[in-house]
Amino acid sequence: MNNQNKGSFNTNFGFLMASLGSAVGLGNLWQFPYKMGTGGGFTFLLIYMILLVIVGYPLVLSEIAIGRKSQKAAIEAYKDIHPKFKFNGILQTIVPFFLIAFYCTFGGYVLKYFFKSLGMFAGKTFEPGPAFDETLLNASSLIWVIIFLALTVIIVLAGVAEGIERFCKFAMPALFVILVIMAIRSCTLDGAGEGLKFLFRPNLDAMRSPEGDLSLWGTYVDDEGKVAAYGFLNVLKLAGSQMFFSLSLASGCLIAYGSYLDKKEHLEKDATIITIGDTLAALLAGLAIMPACAAYGIPFAKSAGLAFVAMPTVFNNMPGGAFFAMLFWLLFFFACLTSSIGMMEGGISAILDSRIKAGKSANRFGVTMIMAAWALIGNTMTTLDGLGARPTFAWFHILGQAEVLSVWDAIAEGILMPVSGLIMAILIGWVVPHYIDDEVELNGTFKSKGFFNFCIKWIGPIAMALIIIAQLQDIFHIGM
Repeated sequence: MNNQNKGSFNTNFGFLMASLGSAVGLGNLWQFPYKMGTGGGFTFLLIYMILLVIVGYPLVLSEIAIGRKSQKAAIEAYKDIHPKFKFNGILQTIVPFFLIAFYCTFGGYVLKYFFKSLGMFAGKTFEPGPAFDETLLNASSLIWVIIFLALTVIIVLAGVAEGIERFCKFAMPALFVILVIMAIRSCTLDGAGEGLKFLFRPNLDAMRSPEGDLSLWGTYVDDEGKVAAYGFLNVLKLAGSQMFFSLSLASGCLIAYGSYLDKKEHLEKDATIITIGDTLAALLAGLAIMPACAAYGIPFAKSAGLAFVAMPTVFNNMPGGAFFAMLFWLLFFFACLTSSIGMMEGGISAILDSRIKAGKSANRFGVTMIMAAWALIGNTMTTLDGLGARPTFAWFHILGQAEVLSVWDAIAEGILMPVSGLIMAILIGWVVPHYIDDEVELNGTFKSKGFFNFCIKWIGPIAMALIIIAQLQDIFHIGM
């Protein structure tokens, strides 16, 4: 197998765990629960599941097939497909640079909370609200962020098989076991039923105006004086951005991982496992958090506070809280670290390709240090900004965003990922139809070919175009 000396996975299980590791992270344990809370629970979940089938699966299959067929990362892979679409590879390579610029900040927060949770075994407790405020406002939190970034760099430097694959083969099974334990405990708390009803009882409340009318899109000023959105497009925006972020779509990661995959592996099966596995992780996260919040009367839509404020409140009151707090933050840490590794590798692989094309050696150490330096700069800005609580980088609060984190996220998740995903669908569905067919059929019949072609050509582009429209409306506060 020609992997251009960049490395390769030793086993298909390692590839799947690495790919799931890239997918299962902040998107599942931080964003999914609070976006579900904002999006009305069942309404959000229904649209999210539909998008996973008609957009998520086709894009996952396309990306790993493109990577394996080209044996290259995003930029050169797109150039191989069609020279005029090389720019889309560049867009996808830029994405992880924006994502990694805030990801390590949350990874550092999680690492700090994990060690704080260990103190609960000695009878120590902490007030969740003040503890989170201290985390945001105290510059010492940067130390934890740097430690988390260093762990990411160490694993990536070890290479594809010895670093990324070895860690993810251990971390991902452990993550799912902990998620199941947390979900079972949360669902058996007194009062958890309201959380389960919120998740699974059919309703369209999130699509209704304050007056109760179903709406396509609308805004209003909430009790805190903030502009809040409602309507179908708002829920679609929440579910669509969650899907792209959670599955690591259009970020160069899956193309890079696909380029390290052996030709004997069945791509249809792998894409299905990745999509279902990530969905299962998100649902388990919802089952671990929503019923627990309901049991202790904590509002579902609390943004970052849902994890860093609500869950410590739950653990302070839950029987066996110290044990479950330790499990939850360990789970969160594994999820963050495996995703951080995937993002960094997506950018690194593309740069290594450019060096190989220029006749230079695939210097993983040097390229990793470049990516790490950027991550340090970006996360320093994000951390010292304290989610907008500190005025340190107020000048960077562009695009109408209230904090540095939201700027990185709006550019990557809000614009680049859905735009690049749409361009990829147009390329594979219209410009070079059936491009990946031979690659998928290397190991058997392309059983979902008819469904795949219909989604990648028709339904997917329409859904992504609507997601982009809704994202732009939200970012630039456009009314309808």
